[in-house]
Amino acid sequence: MDVDRLGHSCAYVAVGSNLDSPENQVLRAIESLDALADCKVIQRSSLYVTEPVGYADQPDFVNAVCSVSTSLSPLELLTELLRIEKRQGRVRVAESNRPRIVDLDLLLYETERFESQRLELPHPRMHKRRFVLEPLAQISPELTIPGRGRVVDLLAQCLEQQVEMLNIQ
Repeated sequence: MDVDRLGHSCAYVAVGSNLDSPENQVLRAIESLDALADCKVIQRSSLYVTEPVGYADQPDFVNAVCSVSTSLSPLELLTELLRIEKRQGRVRVAESNRPRIVDLDLLLYETERFESQRLELPHPRMHKRRFVLEPLAQISPELTIPGRGRVVDLLAQCLEQQVEMLNIQ
């Protein structure tokens, strides 16, 4: 995850949906991310079907992870992720883990550790969620989450969580 010679940084973004054709919502969000002037999607995982976490009375999610090269700062990238969500029709509610059209989470930005009211890096729960770790391991198996460890080692600790790769790309 090195800064390239153009001053771009590598970030990882998780994308999920469980409403209104979730596969299409996830792919549309990734296309929107790639279309940003200051971002380029470098890799995208397969799509995965996962059971909801927390609030269980809702449809299963479709999830993916992508790596992006960006010249945006972490907070600027977060702002763009929220704009993509809003354009796709997401309405944020106070309760977390509810059904949603699309959810984009900034997981990692280089090896930065950052904490503010708006953003915490690395994402504070990613190391416990197979629906993040499985697609992340697919595109970057040697990746290390700062302060947590290697993605593949963390994934081995949460294999009891149900995740299934979809056959579509």
